[in-house]
Amino acid sequence: MRRFRDRRDAGRRLAERLTAYTGSDVIVLGLPRGGVPVAAEVARALGAPLDIVVVRKLGVPWQPEVAMGAIGEGGVRVVDSRIVSRAGIDDETLRDVEIRERAVLDDRVRVWRAVRQRADVRGRTAVVVDDGIATGSTARAACRVLREAGAERVVLAAPVAPRDVVDDLAEADEVVVVHAPRDFSAVGQFYDDFAATSDDEVVALLRQLGGAAAP
Repeated sequence: MRRFRDRRDAGRRLAERLTAYTGSDVIVLGLPRGGVPVAAEVARALGAPLDIVVVRKLGVPWQPEVAMGAIGEGGVRVVDSRIVSRAGIDDETLRDVEIRERAVLDDRVRVWRAVRQRADVRGRTAVVVDDGIATGSTARAACRVLREAGAERVVLAAPVAPRDVVDDLAEADEVVVVHAPRDFSAVGQFYDDFAATSDDEVVALLRQLGGAAAP
């Protein structure tokens, strides 16, 4: 099984798959928190600015690691009808989870956008980076956020994602992964060090590699 030492190692190895975008009008956007250190390495390699796209998973209440959908900045909402049906989720339960996660998302936006104002992606290539893709719900939400913001091309990139999910991510113009196994249980199984990324680390990377600071 292919493994990464940590998110920085994963980002460097992912950047090797994205060299075609060096020097073009690209912006790299990490999914906080864990996707940001990976995205930072990609941004450094491509010589591109770093930003974030804020999304939140909608987890099944009794199995929160399983995503039944996701929400994103600008009111974006993605629901995985297969998971909802399989888990027996009714409309009221889904609505309650979304309300709770929307409050968390709005709070995260306030914290991170105080450091880095949202970049203008209109007419640009947006490279969306996460530390790994499991069900694909948050990745789909992130792609929709950027598409609605006017990105000309959306490239979704991650160190690892299940093969069947990669084949089904139609929201992106291109999907780039280092490893796409068929035997997949969790993103963390492919990392030696998968320690949580802190708000402070996200803020530091945005200050270091971002473009315009928030006014």
